[in-house]
Amino acid sequence: MKKDVKKKKKIKWKHKPSKVTVAVSLLDIFVIFVLVVIYGNAKFKNFWIPTAMTTMHHQYLAYTLYSEEEIDKVMRENFIEENREAIDFDAIVIGDTSEKSHYSSKYEEEIFTRNEGNDIYKIIRIDEPKFKGYLTVIYNPANVKLAVPTKLGKYGQTVAKMCQDNGGLVGINGGGFEDLDGWGNGSTPYGAIIKDGQLIYEHAGGDGGLIGFNKDHKMYLTYEEPEVAIQNGMVDAVEFGPFLIVNGKVSKIHGDGGWGTADRTVIAQRKDGIVLFLIIEGRQPGYSIGATMGDVQKILLRYKAYNAANLDGGASSTMAVNGKLFNRPSAGGEYGGRTVSNAWIVVDNQTQEKKEG
Repeated sequence: MKKDVKKKKKIKWKHKPSKVTVAVSLLDIFVIFVLVVIYGNAKFKNFWIPTAMTTMHHQYLAYTLYSEEEIDKVMRENFIEENREAIDFDAIVIGDTSEKSHYSSKYEEEIFTRNEGNDIYKIIRIDEPKFKGYLTVIYNPANVKLAVPTKLGKYGQTVAKMCQDNGGLVGINGGGFEDLDGWGNGSTPYGAIIKDGQLIYEHAGGDGGLIGFNKDHKMYLTYEEPEVAIQNGMVDAVEFGPFLIVNGKVSKIHGDGGWGTADRTVIAQRKDGIVLFLIIEGRQPGYSIGATMGDVQKILLRYKAYNAANLDGGASSTMAVNGKLFNRPSAGGEYGGRTVSNAWIVVDNQTQEKKEG
């Protein structure tokens, strides 16, 4: 005998949901699940809050998940104790930076092994699991100059444009600038700018130290007033920070330092006078999420930086080579990089002297 087989009734939707609606609903469920899991995770909290709070326009991402009390608590626990010692200029001995017959590490070999036909600079690729970037090695610190836009105070310029206008072979962005509602054009720098031994610009908003070089091309990091620094020999400088290494001693970083994970721009000098430009790309999941201040310190110490300071980061972190944008900034790349208020550039002094002669 045949068994009676009851047929299952098909569910009849009065309004059958579309595939898009189902997908969005599933995504919502997934997001809620993820937020519930990560909300109480201390490691995530210490990553998320400083990273959001150090941006100009994405601080709401911190407040979306956490209360103001929690945010304040995390920010108090993540900070940097800067080393503010007076720079020991005598420790910087600018001398022979030619290739060696023996190297103490692969990083030393990377620095001193020149690219064929280029004795002025070398670019080293930084390739870490979490982030990518570039380290420019400048063999003669006398080739490092400060460049500013032609209409400083009115319009900013890209790093590439400032290189083009000033004979820069390589350039990186420098200090910060007023960036109201994310539409700042780099016209109004924060803090002081010293160029050729003159205070050429000063504006409220700068709360860092002076980062630059003295007349002997030795890196000068100080919290002196601009006029005092100039009297003490400072030639070129921008205002930013924090200082990461002073006289070979690192600033103490608590947590991630309160600066989160992001794009970075750093300038440094070794005891032999070699200057280092470091650019870390960030905020690009799947490619490079960025670096913390601790990450940056580790890279600099590998290459024996003796003095080092943080410059403006985020979308402003740009490097130009031969008058063109070289790195992948987190924003503005399609326009050749953001317009900024100053840049540190590498010039060929001999070529410039011939042109002027």
